[in-house]
Amino acid sequence: MPTSMESELLTTLATKYEKEPFGYITLPKQTVDSAEVRLMIADMRNQGFVDEQMRGVIRLTVRGYEQFRHRLLVSA
Repeated sequence: MPTSMESELLTTLATKYEKEPFGYITLPKQTVDSAEVRLMIADMRNQGFVDEQMRGVIRLTVRGYEQFRHRLLVSA
């Protein structure tokens, strides 16, 4: 079960993905400096859900977008 922080990040990434599939978003410094967020991003990256261009600059992968859509269907 994703945390509210993870859900919010996934929603932001999915919105960006739908507009520009290969576009990256830059996370605010305060967000990037959070150890919890860094661990969450590392876990998502290790699962193949996000690509990280550099620290705090990420995008959803096709696999990540499919996982996001699956979670929406399951929760509906």
